[in-house]
Amino acid sequence: MTSATASLTHTAALARLGHALSDPTRAGILLALRDSARYPAELAETMGVSRQVMSNHLACLRGCGLVESVPDGRRSSYRLADEHLSPALDEFLRVTLIVEPDCCDGEGCTC
Repeated sequence: MTSATASLTHTAALARLGHALSDPTRAGILLALRDSARYPAELAETMGVSRQVMSNHLACLRGCGLVESVPDGRRSSYRLADEHLSPALDEFLRVTLIVEPDCCDGEGCTC
């Protein structure tokens, strides 16, 4: 693989992560899944969105390769697709808050 190819691959990977994090609901889903798998209905209730909205966001995150569905009888839960994502999200959040600690005020980003 040439450095140009690797660069394009890396750019695409980061763009997928950026797309996933660009929506507050998707970002919240990723943060909620850091510790354990969760059911869509539980995520929807916690985040105050409809089940249909949650389903759409989970489909987007699956398409980005960031979450996966785990069959559990007639239901499915969701978890992060790779064990490296949880510490990476923790670190990304930590660095973001260090760089701009007053960026987000709880009502939305003030950047």
